[in-house]
Amino acid sequence: MSENPQSGYGLTLDALRDRVVTCQRCSLSETRTHVVFGEGSPDAAVLFVGEGPGEVEDQTGRPFVGPAGKKLDEVLASVELRRDDVYIGNIVKCRPPGNRVPNRTEMECCAPYLEAQMAMINPALVVTLGNTATQWLMPEAPGITKARGTFFNWRGGIKLFPMFHPSYLLRYPSRATGSPKHLTWLDIQEVRKWLDERTAAHAA
Repeated sequence: MSENPQSGYGLTLDALRDRVVTCQRCSLSETRTHVVFGEGSPDAAVLFVGEGPGEVEDQTGRPFVGPAGKKLDEVLASVELRRDDVYIGNIVKCRPPGNRVPNRTEMECCAPYLEAQMAMINPALVVTLGNTATQWLMPEAPGITKARGTFFNWRGGIKLFPMFHPSYLLRYPSRATGSPKHLTWLDIQEVRKWLDERTAAHAA
């Protein structure tokens, strides 16, 4: 693609999607089945960002619909949030082979699309899922075990809030106090509290 993806800031998300599905900016385009653009409310106050699609996502073209996605749905439902209430996407839009972590070149090639999505959605809160997404968007952040559960002041007044990636919860399913799952339940409650307070403030 010779055109700068960021020049699409004046487009709609659907128009940007049309550009992304034909992207061949990196080698991930050679092994993908489907581009996984993202989905949710275009007016969402909260944007969830993961690192990249997995196998089920690659097959369906939808973000977070495999085992980790079902866990994310469970986390959202625990505070009465639905996918339609937020927006969900990833740094890279094509599956890295073997579900490996995307490398820097792949993320650099695809990041302009995420930047365009953020510019169009204009979220007030970005929830990063896992260490890769957190470090990419805020390189100065500590590791995810220290960063999670903290509201960081980010770009232009946007808040950034790291959480564990849902796949991490699948590897450590314990609900014991202090476990990743227990901490994630506390974290999503903070997101819900922030959202409720924001809604109340706008209604006042």
